[in-house]
Amino acid sequence: MYRLTILSTLIICFSSVIAQDDDGPYQGKYLGKINSYHHQVSGDVYAVDDYTLLFIGFNYDGNGADTFFWSGASNRPGPQGFIVPDEFGKTNVLSRYFNKDFTLTLPEGKKITEIKWFAIYDLSNQNTFGDIYIPEEFEPPTAQKISQITGKHNGINSGDVEILDAKTIKISEFKFDGKTKAYFWVGVGPQPASKGMLVPDEYGYLDPLREYIEDTIVLELPGELTIFNIDWFSVFDLENKQNLGSIMIPDGLNVPPSLVKVFPHKNDLPNCLQLHKDFHVSWEIFGPQITIQLAGQVAEDEYMSFGLSGSEDKSQMVGADVAVAYVNGYQGFAADYNITALAPCVKVLGQYQGVCKDELLGGQDSNQLNTATRENGINIITYRRTLISPDPTDREYPTDKSVYIVWAIGRLDTNHEPTFHDIYHKSNIQVNLGRSEPESNCFAFTRSDTMLRPAWEKGQIFDRNIRTFKAYLGPSGGKRGYQGITGLTSTSLSWYMNGLLAPELWLRRGLTYAFKVYGGNNPHSAEYYHPLIITDEPHGGFDRLTDIAQTKIRVLAGVEFTRRGRPRPTAAGPMCLSKHRSGKDRRLDDDYPTFFKFNRTLQYSCESGEPGVLEVKPNTTWPDIVYYNSFTHSNMGWKIHIVDSYSQRAGTLPELNRIALFTIH
Repeated sequence: MYRLTILSTLIICFSSVIAQDDDGPYQGKYLGKINSYHHQVSGDVYAVDDYTLLFIGFNYDGNGADTFFWSGASNRPGPQGFIVPDEFGKTNVLSRYFNKDFTLTLPEGKKITEIKWFAIYDLSNQNTFGDIYIPEEFEPPTAQKISQITGKHNGINSGDVEILDAKTIKISEFKFDGKTKAYFWVGVGPQPASKGMLVPDEYGYLDPLREYIEDTIVLELPGELTIFNIDWFSVFDLENKQNLGSIMIPDGLNVPPSLVKVFPHKNDLPNCLQLHKDFHVSWEIFGPQITIQLAGQVAEDEYMSFGLSGSEDKSQMVGADVAVAYVNGYQGFAADYNITALAPCVKVLGQYQGVCKDELLGGQDSNQLNTATRENGINIITYRRTLISPDPTDREYPTDKSVYIVWAIGRLDTNHEPTFHDIYHKSNIQVNLGRSEPESNCFAFTRSDTMLRPAWEKGQIFDRNIRTFKAYLGPSGGKRGYQGITGLTSTSLSWYMNGLLAPELWLRRGLTYAFKVYGGNNPHSAEYYHPLIITDEPHGGFDRLTDIAQTKIRVLAGVEFTRRGRPRPTAAGPMCLSKHRSGKDRRLDDDYPTFFKFNRTLQYSCESGEPGVLEVKPNTTWPDIVYYNSFTHSNMGWKIHIVDSYSQRAGTLPELNRIALFTIH
């Protein structure tokens, strides 16, 4: 069990470690102050790495005639040198600077060790307005390899450990069997001990560590903590207070400063629990009410959710009572939801099931919004509710014992409803909300300029000989999968056509095609009932729409209407499902470089029975682009191109190698 009440106490004891040095944040290796001769030039200069200089508080009045940043390898500044581009990469004549901080990168791969001086220099009259000299045998900051992690327990071992910068540790070929609940742990002192601080894993999670098999991982020290504030790094078993494997951090490492931006956040409430690197919850109980504040570094179209578990014995989403909080423009929301199934809110035989607002389940919204702000990419939403609610759909917030909680972060759909979460806990989280003494283990938010991973290559089925498609269900594949391929939000499942994840199809007018549908035929299931439909809009979920919204959509196949005008699906079959194997973590789907490598890890199963068959014959009235989707859930399918001849595809798409020619038995 994952007891954060214990962790928070340990971290409070270690709170002094996260303070910055007395001289302020680490900026790099100090070169000195600029020697000032004319035009009020001044400032401090640091070497950031082999190629980059950092200027702090730089001043120049801008009155030089032909002035540039200038550098060279001669003994002193003069005409033999080269222009250093400004902070924008331009080589324009310098304008005025007033107390400005910025970095400059030497051009053409030149290194700081290859120059002897840097100057603010006027080329027209060959006059130096200010300069600084590079000391002989100067060593700029650079990444430092320090040693390897060795352990006596749980197969812990690693290749080289490299300190990339003041906040970043890279561990090569890391091995850990994952059979005990251990964490990345740092602290001060001669050897690792339980008095320390938790380091989020490479994905920002604070869960017990998973199994690692010679994985290369990059870790970021949390909050304002830097490598200069710690003496050791450990893989630590907190429950048994045992160091499983560790490495000592040498003093005085000459490493680059971190480019990670730190955004301190002051908690308005006395208790605070860090749930993820980018998400924490704080609270206060006063009388019969609890005030809760959610703070998260999320995108504008993302939500934060937090609440009580649906189980008394573990952290469980099904049955949970949660708040879904987000900011829409200048307005904040903390809506009261109940999770009856891991699916969007749908009607099952006249009753709502899934992730539904309490109001749809016969209850009421018990959350009272206090404040909502968004600043520096961080949403801060505060709401209040009673500990014991008269609403039968609400769970009681106990004050005399610990309780299991759940949380998640995900995207909102076009109706500002939560879609399947991208970030969420895997372990059980138990917390005592009514603790007698306030506790906090929260740290500052951090942000770095990370490269977005490209989406998996789009699947395309373009073959005049393929007239039959096998449609079954599979995982949507994270942000590189369905979301990246289509640009839409996703549920947990997507349509797989002939083995491809939501591929684009090409059908020719006048030809007959058959879709063999294996999307589940049990209408009692909120999660696994997916008749196939084809419409002229991209989202699907026709059954979830209002009567007015349905009238605006052209249904081309898969739906018939009763005498009362109610829609009824026509193509439902037994469920065939590809799913993650036991023990696999869905949160790591984006680590697979291609869909095909991801697909090979899935486990396929199929119920007995004949498939539902959706037969279509596109004609001249069909639009050029239509969409296949689920009758019950939104955003599970994608495009169908309707063409008059297959030669139309030439020139519109670059290749023909995404054809699905394999079958699944």
